[in-house]
Amino acid sequence: MILKRKLTIDNQTIAVMNIDGADYISLTDMVKNIEGDDHIRNWMRNRETVEFLGLWEQFNNPNFKPVEFDGFKRQAGLNSFVLSPQKWVNATNAIGIISKSGRYGGTYAHKDIAFEFGTWISAAFKLYLIKEYQRLVEIESNQYNLEWNVQRILSKTNYTIHTDAIKDKVIPTTPIWNKSFTYAGEADLLNLALFGMTAKEWRKANLTEARQGRNIRDVASINELIILSNLETHNAQFIRDGLSKEIRYERLANIAKIQRESLHRVDPIKSIKKLTNETYHLASRGELDESHKNE
Repeated sequence: MILKRKLTIDNQTIAVMNIDGADYISLTDMVKNIEGDDHIRNWMRNRETVEFLGLWEQFNNPNFKPVEFDGFKRQAGLNSFVLSPQKWVNATNAIGIISKSGRYGGTYAHKDIAFEFGTWISAAFKLYLIKEYQRLVEIESNQYNLEWNVQRILSKTNYTIHTDAIKDKVIPTTPIWNKSFTYAGEADLLNLALFGMTAKEWRKANLTEARQGRNIRDVASINELIILSNLETHNAQFIRDGLSKEIRYERLANIAKIQRESLHRVDPIKSIKKLTNETYHLASRGELDESHKNE
């Protein structure tokens, strides 16, 4: 599984890919604002670089080919020696460096190797890179961010319970021309009960976030996601009980109000909307601007 994130150093965006639990940083992005060509190849032809790459592989890769590595090490430093990421990987079965094409194309290296490459660029760049990477890890490991992710997954899981009830009880009595709008209408019933607006109304009021592909539930607070999961379950049962849409809305809005007040008393931070990935990281440290602490 590949997850993509990014680091920002001096207004320069550097991609980070998580592959099977390990972070790989884009070497291509690290040098894209530096004049000249072949920076990665120039770094790899150094004897110290080859020795470092080989040692890293020996520590972390049981399938590394030491004989081929010894051949490169003997040639490293010679004027005629050239080593590309592809050549290194193909010859030694290395896993510390990855070359990708397509949407996330470029040369990526395990964070240990990327930090070493940062040293070659400059000591200052390496320090900035390490500091920014540590900040990213702190944000992602923040307990509130972890809980938000869990609740977002749970609300998507409960969505199946919700849609099954709609499919079984609402769709059969809905005119053919309106069937495609029924699911969206029921989702907006929950949005109105919880957020006080439909998905379309949110998009009109939040054009920047909408253009970035975010929706009303992507910026919900932890407590709102908890309530949303509960509302999906309640509405599914109300539908199966044959209650009208008007009655269901009144009951759902009342449930949302009561649960919102109760959950906020337990932990106010969980009532803060997740406007950015840093929101809960800053809030838990008492560094979040008051203007962002909106319900």
